[in-house]
Amino acid sequence: MRSILNKIIVFLLIIMAMTGCSKSFLDRPPLSQISADNFYQSTGDLRLATAALYAGTPWADWNYNCYLPVGDVLSGNMAVGYWGDAVQLNTFTVTGMNGIMIANWKSMYKLIAHCNVTISAIQQKAPDTIPGKDKNAAIAEARFLRGFAYYNLAVLWGAVPVIEDNSKLIISPLVNRIKTEDVYKFAINDLTFAAGHLPASDVAGRVTTWSAQGMLAKVYLTAAGLNQNGTRNQQLLDSAAKYAGNVCKNSGLALLGNYADLFKAQFNDNPESLFALQWAPGGAWLEGNMLQIYSTSVEISANGSAGWFGIGPTVDMYKLYATRDSVRRKATFMINGDYYPELNAAGGGFKFTGACALKKHIIGTNKDNSAPTMTQTSSTEHNALLRLADVYLLYAEAILGNNGSTSNADALLYFNKVRTRAGMLPAPKIDADSVLLERRIELAGEGQYWTDLVRLSYYNPAKAISKLKGEARVTFTLPDGVLTPADPYGVITPPTIQSFTFPIPSSEVTANPKLQEPPVSYY
Repeated sequence: MRSILNKIIVFLLIIMAMTGCSKSFLDRPPLSQISADNFYQSTGDLRLATAALYAGTPWADWNYNCYLPVGDVLSGNMAVGYWGDAVQLNTFTVTGMNGIMIANWKSMYKLIAHCNVTISAIQQKAPDTIPGKDKNAAIAEARFLRGFAYYNLAVLWGAVPVIEDNSKLIISPLVNRIKTEDVYKFAINDLTFAAGHLPASDVAGRVTTWSAQGMLAKVYLTAAGLNQNGTRNQQLLDSAAKYAGNVCKNSGLALLGNYADLFKAQFNDNPESLFALQWAPGGAWLEGNMLQIYSTSVEISANGSAGWFGIGPTVDMYKLYATRDSVRRKATFMINGDYYPELNAAGGGFKFTGACALKKHIIGTNKDNSAPTMTQTSSTEHNALLRLADVYLLYAEAILGNNGSTSNADALLYFNKVRTRAGMLPAPKIDADSVLLERRIELAGEGQYWTDLVRLSYYNPAKAISKLKGEARVTFTLPDGVLTPADPYGVITPPTIQSFTFPIPSSEVTANPKLQEPPVSYY
């Protein structure tokens, strides 16, 4: 961990929790006015501190380097060329030098450090005049985000270091990896605290108890398959169903009526969005939402600057869309001839004339978004990392559990809410394949499918491997309507069970040789 230690020390010295506050919340005071002694003195101060956790450089680096490349390129939903690190993901040849995975590791640990410092400062500096519930709510926000980060690390690397107090790294920077099951348990503990202390509602953009319970369902469902052989731990499945069911039945939230609206800035932080990053326009490189780098044309880009990475659906992904599923397909991927009135609206809309490209997260021009300071590297979209539809499908999967199929009324109710919103016919029953397929289509372009495959690999590795082996992991053209696969970006190495766990970044291993030792227990 020494390679990121210098940044952590700096964060500690300047009270890191005050940097990177999104304009979606309250403006923060000048950094010169902030110190451990003069801040954290009111509920308002605590709210400012936790607002900083929803954006800033760690998230910007992750959003740019990892969000789509790991969740969608690695899983076979999309492919992108002319980016060597992404080609490694596409071809299952990831090394410890891969820049995308290095950014993922470092971003999550920077976020964890940020959360740790915020928690510590609140515990040590906030006076008794601040109500206990307000202190706990602020700590709960930080613990939600820390739990999210550890979940992400466990999914990708399995056994990783668990750090609760970054100040200890100054004295002892060499730390062991923690067993995967204990990393998940740590995330569960964080999210359980968050679920118990976050409010049922808050200003748009902040997490609530429903956000925490939705993430708890996801972590429990994932952990249920760990170290299993063909079946999942029923107790953990029941916990996943409990928390997902609470969100589905008791939150009072509902799906947004129009699927495509979910990915327009005008609908940022809509009620279906349970956890979204809070971006503001403007700012320097790796300070904002850079997803518009995938824009295909100057007509639909901020300040007339087209993107520089051509990313698009794979043959495998495109073929999954039924003819009836045009709502989700068009909102997720552009295909030759598609027309979007909301893009370049002042110029009469936009007709896509290429072969195939990403549509989600491409929100258009400055005028389209009433954002004069938006740049190509600072989109105003608050991309959601957890949506209500995701939780609906988690609930259905948790109820299905170890059964071959189910017609359970609750499972079908929420599974079909997702389908019918997209114009699809309701399903009379569900099984593991139909749930995985529905999640893949509903959440394509949102960084989720790789996590779903890892979850499957825990208890049915042969099936998870077969999913990857069967994919056509290349983009395509459609001359005269005939699907023609493009040339591959590299030679695809046959996936194995090892493909689901990544090598720890080489620089981290060099700095901390303990990372090569067998993982130890945390509890």
